[in-house]
Amino acid sequence: MLEVRNLEVVYDDVMLVLRGVSLRVPPGSIVALLGANGAGKTTLLRAVSGLLGVHDGEITKGEVTLEGEPIHHLRPAQIVRRGVSQVMEGRRILAELTVEENLKVGGHTAARSHLDRVYGLFPVLRERRRSVSGYLSGGEQQLLAVGRALMAGPKYLLLDEPSLGLAPSLVGQVRDLIVEINRQGTTVLLVEQNATMALSIAAHGYVMETGKIVMDKPSRDLLADEDIKEFYLGAVRSFREVKHYKRRKRWLS
Repeated sequence: MLEVRNLEVVYDDVMLVLRGVSLRVPPGSIVALLGANGAGKTTLLRAVSGLLGVHDGEITKGEVTLEGEPIHHLRPAQIVRRGVSQVMEGRRILAELTVEENLKVGGHTAARSHLDRVYGLFPVLRERRRSVSGYLSGGEQQLLAVGRALMAGPKYLLLDEPSLGLAPSLVGQVRDLIVEINRQGTTVLLVEQNATMALSIAAHGYVMETGKIVMDKPSRDLLADEDIKEFYLGAVRSFREVKHYKRRKRWLS
């Protein structure tokens, strides 16, 4: 179990970004974390993967545990070795290296079987393995970023907006790949603004706003919730409705 308990995070010693956030990611599951830009989703992933320090952030309250053991005090490399890998928003590949060199960077201590697994999941990467990564399409770069994280053989995979900027046809491909990665035994925490895609494959979902978890339900219940439909699934049907829309979200009342 990957668990976040009552987490508070501050940037630059003054900016409180996470305010008592708690969530649970059971082994073998896909859990979705939804929210608008600036809600604190990426900060939460950084706290789990140990990357807050790079951005002048720190945990001031609460903890992150993996199988009951605290990990929030560990360095990023130690967290990866414990079985937690993150795919950051924006892909962050090493553009001057080849596809295979990027993959090997992600798994420099991993077995050859992990490279075989990645090529099995992403045949296009096998075909382009000698290509310079900066010349890949946006969709191929996203697959490479996911493949590089899988090279460490993680038990838990944190995905930060994997469908961002992709064509609709590629969003479906990414969705199917997440399902297959999970089917092969990797637990997934999926951060997504595409709520429909995320909730269609997740067992459970959390909604975050202004640094707090405001809703926590099984995905089927979130899909049926009127607020989620209106504010995250695009249920308001016309510009006229948007222009005159006044109802507040129930969790802000």
